[in-house]
Amino acid sequence: MDPIRVIIMGAAGRDFHNFNVAFRDNPRYRVVAFTATQIPNIEGRIYPPELAGSLYPEGIPIYPEAELPRLIRELEADQVIFAYSDVSHQYVMDRASLALAAGADFRLMGPNATMLTSSKPVVAVAAVRTGCGKSQTTRRVAQLLRDWGYQVVVVRHPMPYGNLVEQAVQRFATFEDLDRYHCTIEEREEYEPHLRNGMVVYAGVDYERILRQAEAEAEIILWDGGNNDLPFFRPDVHIVVADPHRPGHEMTYYPGQANARLAHAFVINKVDTAAPEGVLTVRRNLQTLNPEAIIIEAASPIFVDDPAAIRGRRVLVVEDGPTLTHGEMAYGAGFVAAQRFGAAEIVDPRPYAVGSIRETYAKYPTTGPVLPAMGYGEEQIRELEATINAADADLVIVATPIDLTRLIRVNKPVQRVRYELQEIGRPTLEDVLAPRFAPRA
Repeated sequence: MDPIRVIIMGAAGRDFHNFNVAFRDNPRYRVVAFTATQIPNIEGRIYPPELAGSLYPEGIPIYPEAELPRLIRELEADQVIFAYSDVSHQYVMDRASLALAAGADFRLMGPNATMLTSSKPVVAVAAVRTGCGKSQTTRRVAQLLRDWGYQVVVVRHPMPYGNLVEQAVQRFATFEDLDRYHCTIEEREEYEPHLRNGMVVYAGVDYERILRQAEAEAEIILWDGGNNDLPFFRPDVHIVVADPHRPGHEMTYYPGQANARLAHAFVINKVDTAAPEGVLTVRRNLQTLNPEAIIIEAASPIFVDDPAAIRGRRVLVVEDGPTLTHGEMAYGAGFVAAQRFGAAEIVDPRPYAVGSIRETYAKYPTTGPVLPAMGYGEEQIRELEATINAADADLVIVATPIDLTRLIRVNKPVQRVRYELQEIGRPTLEDVLAPRFAPRA
């Protein structure tokens, strides 16, 4: 029989993983194309033959998602695989209808087809939406397990926006490794806080190879999820974070609802800044989706170096990029800090935006009067720098998890915002982890 011809819709992450575990070296299928969206400048490339396997000596082309109907017809695709995350259920079915109307089957791949099994215990931190607080939850879990005497290695959801062959397996142990791999701002935001805490981090493209290398130096693998995607490794403990600032999204976003149904425990984060009715709605929805899971309530307290420096100043707020874009949040921790510490005005950066930063506001109109820290390449980093420096403000509040001044020159004083997870009452993450990982004497 002729192989089934497949197009994989993705965003340079889950799509490559699904290909690697289910289609590479599988003669039943012929992957004729990837499509790409969400991330700037990832289409127009090739998934390289060094990673694609012996069936693809020329690699696999990557096209813009907008070309999907044409690609289905011209490449005679039998199936379309949807393989990216943090989109509404309506969005997924719109893409399904597009594929069906062009004549192809539409498919979602589940855990049995895509999760790798580790020889070591796996704790996974995932979420129902981008920007819920996975990063600080992961750091809290890492701290607990390390304090209990375990050797923990973090494996981060993929962010391969550069040379895919060179990024197949990446190991980060120092800040110099971030430079060696030419990491984007988005990558640094995820890796740098772990490195600051003394953790080793793995990431890349080929997660079978990554897992086997991580297992060689870990007693516990800690999966640090991206967006609201499902873990790539089958977890022994699956922790899912929810955000009461967006009540109801735990029911209506893909694959966040699937994460919720799979969870062993939930963390409802930001309860200190969310409306009480939002917290109650999220709790009720999570109990409906998964009544057996433990529910933890938590806050992410905000810290700045010098709160007095903010009072009475006109401030420009720089927030975590994906939280505002994929996550559809109008603002983040920087905006909250500006209000809490008495800024005279939050300066709207949109009149000063240049290049791709201006285009980001057009693409994500829900973004409020804050600046997403976009930096998917050198050109975009320079455009971010130009936007910050052009803004008519007294002070810049930076609420990304990294020190932006290591990458760009800012012509104004800077105050950094930091936040860590703090459980409120009981149960806690210790209560979730201790039955599986007893603290060592």
